[in-house]
Amino acid sequence: MADNPFAEFSLERAIGLRWTLRDIQARRLKLSPVSDEDLRVLTGLGLVELHDGEPELTEAGAAVLND
Repeated sequence: MADNPFAEFSLERAIGLRWTLRDIQARRLKLSPVSDEDLRVLTGLGLVELHDGEPELTEAGAAVLND
């Protein structure tokens, strides 16, 4: 299993970030917009990239959800 990219965060913050990844993957962004802070953290971790202004999971982001 890969290292946990959320290890440095509190449990509540890590859970919130995982839910944000799920929302991005399911394209539920109109119902659950991604906060600027969450987007900054997830792009900094290499889990999300912006394509045409829309967040999309990287391979690493998809792998986090599949672990």
